[in-house]
Amino acid sequence: MKSISVLLADDHRIVREGFRSLLRTDKGIEVVGEAETGRAAVEMTKQLHPDVVVMDIAMPLLNGMEATRQILDTAPSSKVLILSAYSRDDYVDRVVSAGASGYLLKQSSVALLAKAIQVLAKGEVFFDPAISARLNSAKLQSKNAAVPENKKTKKSLSSREEEILQLVAEGASNKQIASILTLSVKTVEKHRQRLMNKLKIHNTAGLTRYALTNGVIEDGVRVTQI
Repeated sequence: MKSISVLLADDHRIVREGFRSLLRTDKGIEVVGEAETGRAAVEMTKQLHPDVVVMDIAMPLLNGMEATRQILDTAPSSKVLILSAYSRDDYVDRVVSAGASGYLLKQSSVALLAKAIQVLAKGEVFFDPAISARLNSAKLQSKNAAVPENKKTKKSLSSREEEILQLVAEGASNKQIASILTLSVKTVEKHRQRLMNKLKIHNTAGLTRYALTNGVIEDGVRVTQI
């Protein structure tokens, strides 16, 4: 029987190594790669086509929600299982809207992680029992479920604007953003200006606060290094 191929995406090496070691005890699961940024997770998924991507929601360069959206655009056969320390309803709503098939709290047991991977590999959905017990299961299990207007990434930001918002909030300069996204500095400046106009926020501190409030980044995110 073919093993379930898994890509681990977490910005902490010790966490990835821990997951790899624990999942090694399950002969039906094979970890085929590790990514330390959301952008690396997208690129590695294109190359490896894993059955399941286990994705930390708070990833540098590209957060887990936007990385999920891009992964499913380019590798729709892969399933994404989001890991988070938070069970906030708006986080769950947004990852479901992005196309994730599961959401698991980081404090869960490795046995539950293995079970979630197995369920997703079958084409089904899996949500942490603590979340399922609180939220409407019918809504959670529908990838096409509407997200309440006040819980969307507000102001209908484009995918590119989401990327730039995160990079700005992580401390990247326009030049660094241009390098990461393979754009000209002038193009980045135009996207940044449209982003600020759309949000009616005209300074970096305000954009950072917005990113934190809306789950684009989480407290403690590391500053981007190029």
